[in-house]
Amino acid sequence: MKVPLTSSIAGLNESATLAINIRAREIRAQGGSVCHFGFGQSPFPVPLSIQNALRDHAAVKDYLPTLGLPELREAVARFYQQEMNSPFSAEHVCIGPGSKELIFQALFLLEAAVLIPAPSWVSYGPQAQLLGKPVYTLPTRREHHYRLQADVLEQICQQLDDTPKLLIINSPNNPTGAVYGEDDLSALAEVCRKFGIIVLSDEIYAMIDFTGQSHQSMAHAYPEGTIVTGGLSKSFAAGGYRLGVMLIPDPLRALTKALQTVASETFSTVSAPVQYAALEAYGHFDTVRSFINQTVEIHRSVAEYVHTRFIGMGLNCPEPQGAFYMMPDFQNYRASLAKKGITSDEALCHALLGEAHIALLPGSSFYLGPLTLLSG
Repeated sequence: MKVPLTSSIAGLNESATLAINIRAREIRAQGGSVCHFGFGQSPFPVPLSIQNALRDHAAVKDYLPTLGLPELREAVARFYQQEMNSPFSAEHVCIGPGSKELIFQALFLLEAAVLIPAPSWVSYGPQAQLLGKPVYTLPTRREHHYRLQADVLEQICQQLDDTPKLLIINSPNNPTGAVYGEDDLSALAEVCRKFGIIVLSDEIYAMIDFTGQSHQSMAHAYPEGTIVTGGLSKSFAAGGYRLGVMLIPDPLRALTKALQTVASETFSTVSAPVQYAALEAYGHFDTVRSFINQTVEIHRSVAEYVHTRFIGMGLNCPEPQGAFYMMPDFQNYRASLAKKGITSDEALCHALLGEAHIALLPGSSFYLGPLTLLSG
């Protein structure tokens, strides 16, 4: 029987991160071992207090409010006020089944062209494509640590004229490990105000920051136009719990109402036991602060070691400032790789997984050219 699939799925494949994860599992199931660097999952356990809260509320079976448990929304707002210095209250907080789903809902609800600095996380573009939204990738440069520059943003805005625009900023960044500083964000905010751009600031890695500086958010520089997303997946090591948060400022409150309407017709609400686990995470952050600080220090030490080894091998690679990632450039090995028939980033990643059981992701999955030989 012919299956009448929607045309928006044409050309889309499974997320590169999930696909490489499946292949790595297959190799392991066959008795092989894999050094798996292709999936952004914390290697640490969920803090025990959060595990206990999930267990203690396993019997809670009722549907909770669509935008989230009121106590949780209050705890999230308090967390962002105290830990992130971000100006949000409980009414600004929306709880969803992962920040990935909340980003998808925002893309669905906002009638705007989507501006994505490249390289970027693998799913922003496909989500926009599924929704039929125009996507514009904005170039960044290695000497700027792949951070979007204000003049580049202004140039694309001038080209798009009066088209409504949504800019996605991710800091600390997947896949580069870059962290936007106060000056970076202030310059971008000036352009955003000039052109009336809405910003979606993906801050899922906000606490995994190696710079030693206080957290910098686009919501500080551009509070009236910035939506912030976060969740349990990275800092709290609870990716499988699937709980995300979205914080929407007063001038964009129409989005909150629209999200409530659409959520009520789609996912309804987030699992009740998971919301109570999140209440423990956000409401009693002091309980897990030491745990998170220790895990961040381990991430920093590993990143520093691997970066040093990469540089020693002759690879160009910006030093990661946060998150789980770094992005080595194999251009210096182009000639020797070509002799082995490896002439693209995807070919390199397939060879590394097939021959050495090392799982990496190709730079082309992050909106870089397939011949750049960059791997995230």
